[in-house]
Amino acid sequence: MREETLRALLEQVRTGGLAVEEAVDRLRELPFRDLGEAVLDSHRELRRGHPEVIYCAGKTVPQVRTIVAALLEGDGDILATRATLKMAEAVAELSPTARYSSLGRVIVIQRRARPLTETHIAIVTAGTSDLPVAEEAAETALLFGNRVERINDVGVAGLHRLLARLEAIRSARAVIVVAGMEGALASVVAGLVARPVIAVPTSVGYGASFGGLSALLGMLTSCAGGVGVVNIDNGFGAACLASMINQM
Repeated sequence: MREETLRALLEQVRTGGLAVEEAVDRLRELPFRDLGEAVLDSHRELRRGHPEVIYCAGKTVPQVRTIVAALLEGDGDILATRATLKMAEAVAELSPTARYSSLGRVIVIQRRARPLTETHIAIVTAGTSDLPVAEEAAETALLFGNRVERINDVGVAGLHRLLARLEAIRSARAVIVVAGMEGALASVVAGLVARPVIAVPTSVGYGASFGGLSALLGMLTSCAGGVGVVNIDNGFGAACLASMINQM
C-alpha cells in the first residue's frame, strides 16, 4: 500500500469521514509489496486471520533472507516452512529470536504475545516416520494461538495404542491425523470420535504407497463421516484448517 494512501485513509478516520470498520474493510483489499522475485501479500492477516507464510522449498537462501527482512519491518509473527538449516542460520542473523525446528523444518519468529486457546487441537501420528509432517502442523498451530496435544505412534498395526489414548483425542476441538502407508488411521479415528478429523497423507511407505498417493486415496475414500483431507505431507494446510475450527 502506498504511504500517501494509508495516510489519507487514517486522516479520514481521524476527522470522522470514515468509520473504523469501513477503513479495515478497505485495508483488506489493499495491496502488496513487490520485492522483485517475490510479492508479499501484506494484508493477508486482515483477510484470513493469519499472516502470509514463507514456503521455502525451491527458494534460495538469499531469497528467503530478503523476504524475512521485509516481513521484519512489520510487527507480525513470521513462519517459514520447508526450511533448511542454512536458511535458518541466515534468518538468525536478522532476528536473534528466530527458532528453527529441524524435525518440522520450520522457522518461527514469534513477536506477539498471545494467550493460547482454552480448547486444543490433537495431532495424531500413525508412526514415528510421520513426525516431520506432524511437527510442521504443530508449530503452525501453536504460532496461530492454539493449544496442541501431540499423540504419536498409534497406528493401526497396534490398535490398542490408539484405544489407550482415546480420551485425550476425544477432548480435542479438532483432530489432525497424520499417516502414510495405506492411511487407514484417519478412518479409524473418525469412527471413534465426535470431532472433525483432518487427514494428512504422508509420503511414508514402501513402493506401492506411491509416495503417499495410496494414503491420499484411502483417506479420500474413507467410509467414516466428518473426514477432510489435505494434500500429501501438507501439515501446514491441516493446521490452518484445524486452527479455524478451534477458534470459531
